Amino acid sequence: MTGSLNALDPNSLAALKRQSGDGSAESNKRVAQQFEAMFLQLVMKSMRATVPSEGMFESESTRFFQGMYDQQLAQVMAEKGGLGLAAAIERQLNAATAAQSPLAATESGELPAAQAPRLWAPYSADAQSFVSEAWQQASVAAKDLGVPTHFLVAQAALETGWGKAVIRHPDGSSSFNLFNIKAGANWQGRVVETSTLEYENGQAVRRTERFCAYDSYAESFQDYASLIGQSSRYEKVLGQQDPEGFARALQSAGYATDPAYADKLTRVINGSTLRQGMISSSR
Repeated sequence: MTGSLNALDPNSLAALKRQSGDGSAESNKRVAQQFEAMFLQLVMKSMRATVPSEGMFESESTRFFQGMYDQQLAQVMAEKGGLGLAAAIERQLNAATAAQSPLAATESGELPAAQAPRLWAPYSADAQSFVSEAWQQASVAAKDLGVPTHFLVAQAALETGWGKAVIRHPDGSSSFNLFNIKAGANWQGRVVETSTLEYENGQAVRRTERFCAYDSYAESFQDYASLIGQSSRYEKVLGQQDPEGFARALQSAGYATDPAYADKLTRVINGSTLRQGMISSSR
């Protein structure tokens, strides 16, 4: 059982904020339960306020111990399911954590958000540099798939936080894996291991997975084009000219387990950061 917070203590909200920790699934679950417990405490306090408090057994001591009992009861109820409020809050917190992460649970999995900046931060030289570096290789792969080049640049940006969170080997060298593609049983090349975030039944689960490692971004785009172009499950991705259609076709085919993946990718494709990067790179 986690330590309980007193809803009547003004320091409890600050403590609740500290308990949010790193935004992990476990932290979100704990915070959601504590919030429901605090809410239940307030409900019980309001209910008791409607009951006459005069009597031979009423005193400051009995009210003190009654408050302690209510606090413990509220905590137990929240951990056992309570009103269902904790579960709803937990789902919202997990969704918010995913939305803040520039990486998505894909053929690879979602990497820790701390490894990369937010995707929708103001335009920067880093974004321009990423677009310039990726554009030529992306254009070759895009031609093979029959989609606009900037769709692939946007997806690579989503997966790596504009190139800032490309998976790295233990020695710090880049894996050049722009699409966070996992190393399957048939992969014959080099691999790199890292922690990922997958979504199972709406819940975020972190695990360590093996990813493909390449010698260049060009190889990464080539492997992505092969993955999408040679698998029948991605047939609706081929030839897509609509940003949302492209994103939803990928998600529907199972490229991502993140339920918000298509929305994130659509926002990046249509966003000003990519547009300004394309304009600057064309000069």
